[in-house]
Amino acid sequence: MWIYEKRLQYPVRVDTTNPTLAAMIIEQFGGADGELSAGIRYLSQRWSMPTGKTKALLTDIGTEELAHWEMIGTLVYKLTKDATIDQIKGTPFEAHYVNHGKGVYPHDAAGVPWIAAYIGVKGDPVADLYEDMAAEEKARATYEWLINISDDPGVTDTLRFLRQREIVHFQRFGEALRMVQEHNESKKYY
Repeated sequence: MWIYEKRLQYPVRVDTTNPTLAAMIIEQFGGADGELSAGIRYLSQRWSMPTGKTKALLTDIGTEELAHWEMIGTLVYKLTKDATIDQIKGTPFEAHYVNHGKGVYPHDAAGVPWIAAYIGVKGDPVADLYEDMAAEEKARATYEWLINISDDPGVTDTLRFLRQREIVHFQRFGEALRMVQEHNESKKYY
């Protein structure tokens, strides 16, 4: 069963029109270390987890990442929806506009479209959880860099919220790794 509450996980406030900032933030919409990649990665890895708790954790975090994907799409949309052609010309968003108008399309900040090769699913719970911890740290770092370049207080607030969730996810994956290792020790896998 799927329950969807029709509101964002955290309020997204944008105070300015800023196509350049949108072109950078779209990294987290369609980049290798972005929210779409994370959500699909975790929802795909959950079947290989050896315990109900670890399966549930990957399901919970995977669906939360999709909620974050929705927030990033909202940021990009709000940063560009009122942009004039003159505000778009000469910005990094210009190439996106030529291909997609003001539509939000999954690609990274360099314009490379999202591909399924971005997700890592090994089928080994230990390997997958280490992959997940690394992915969360890469996403946290990207949010740090986006915060550094953001000049919009509302956007910065949302980015800080998302950065904090990456830290929490990293910690939760560490807990899951310990559960899996304990499970493996009890089964004499190692």
